[in-house]
Amino acid sequence: MPRHSATQKPRAHELPDAETHSEGFRHVREARRSALVEDYVELISDLIGRDGEARQVDIAARLGVSQPTVAKMLKRLADDGLVTQRPYRGVFLTEQGQRLAAESRARHQTVEAFLRTLGVSEDTARIDAEGIEHHVSDETLEAFKRFISQRG
Repeated sequence: MPRHSATQKPRAHELPDAETHSEGFRHVREARRSALVEDYVELISDLIGRDGEARQVDIAARLGVSQPTVAKMLKRLADDGLVTQRPYRGVFLTEQGQRLAAESRARHQTVEAFLRTLGVSEDTARIDAEGIEHHVSDETLEAFKRFISQRG
């Protein structure tokens, strides 16, 4: 016998239906896959803005990974049409890579500003935003923006 009738809402501790439940996990898996790509293109954009190019050694140092790890990811980014590499030069973003970097940066800035509006310290907000930015929906980002604008 079910714990609740068809017209009653399930209690908070009960599981949602399988389709709803799996959608949440699918979203998290997709966010994890795209997070690394977004982190790389955003960093490459920042390095280009500062130095005129992004070098593999600088990317590795900033991400705290080995140069072979960076080389592997840069190949993936090139295959996806996000970066170009030139022999004896740095890494450069394609137009598609530039758009993704700008979108990622805007998401990060929104999440960071939201956390700061809540009273989170600058350093903690910066670090936490780095993870959160990849996992929030557009709807949630819009809610963050509304909250920020109402408080500002």
